[in-house]
Amino acid sequence: MSKRKSMGIQHSMCVQPVFLIGTYDEDGNVNFAPITWVSVTWDTDHFMLVISMFGSKKTKLNVIKTKQLSANLVSTNMLYLVDYFGSNSRNKGIKDKKSYDYSNGEVLHVPTLDLSKWVYECEVKKTVQTGDSHTFFCDIKNVQIDNYIDISDGIDLTLFDPVVYSGHYHSIGKHLGKIGDYIKAD
Repeated sequence: MSKRKSMGIQHSMCVQPVFLIGTYDEDGNVNFAPITWVSVTWDTDHFMLVISMFGSKKTKLNVIKTKQLSANLVSTNMLYLVDYFGSNSRNKGIKDKKSYDYSNGEVLHVPTLDLSKWVYECEVKKTVQTGDSHTFFCDIKNVQIDNYIDISDGIDLTLFDPVVYSGHYHSIGKHLGKIGDYIKAD
């Protein structure tokens, strides 16, 4: 029997995928910000992406104004962009000191990072404010994945090489199976 110990409540105990949230501002400038408070919920007949942002980030202000965003899943080869976008505020000027390519979304007018292997194009349907945080409940209007990844038999996340955050960056190592694979073993 394994033993556990109480750790108290701390941000690093919340394991989360890393996304770069993309927006355009009122002048058409591109902005991306790293956000790890991303999840999914169910509305009456469809999934919704749930994204929470703290503070006064330019990206958050853009989402409030435009009601649109892209959520670009971060792969390990994109960590330099996470650190760059996270340590440079768009409120202090255009983030253009690192080279990156982006395209416009296929369904919505949102910037999507060409390096990302999995991108959501989202439209905000509801916003809930708690303190300095805004939580956006977003209709997923389109999902783009890398042309070379086959998901016809389910999603193997190792092919997307996502970054997971818990106070430090982590990657995932191997595919363990699908729902039901382990009950069959009984």
